Amino acid sequence: MGAVYFYHLTRQPLERTLPMLLGKARTAGWRVAVRGVNADRLAWLDDQLWLGPEDQFPAHGLAGGPHDADQPVLLTTGAAANGAQCVMCIDGAGIGADEVAALDRACVLFDGNDPAALDRARAQWSALTGAGAAAQYWSEASGRWEKKAER
Repeated sequence: MGAVYFYHLTRQPLERTLPMLLGKARTAGWRVAVRGVNADRLAWLDDQLWLGPEDQFPAHGLAGGPHDADQPVLLTTGAAANGAQCVMCIDGAGIGADEVAALDRACVLFDGNDPAALDRARAQWSALTGAGAAAQYWSEASGRWEKKAER
């Protein structure tokens, strides 16, 4: 049974935090789906991932190509077509407790400087933990990632 980790971004933007988390997931041997809600935003994120340091480049692809199932990291607005063991939800993308239970890990990354994003993350936390999903809340407010809550 998987767990969902909530990452409250306050110091580093998504495009800086995501490569670090993708690296950890890939080191664990997981295939990853990054689930967003807007195809244009995912295309922008795809571009950002190409701009990072070469030694931290996450091999990835945008959903909709002929090789989606082969991608170690797939950026998508839908289901994980790459057999992902880890789903990272961004920009308020949804995930249910049943899906969390079937994964090794789920992550919800949210912009702590956006009140609407905070409200969505709180609602997701309540819904998932209320349905029995194990959850952790991580904050970078101190300048380094710290676990602040667990259920």
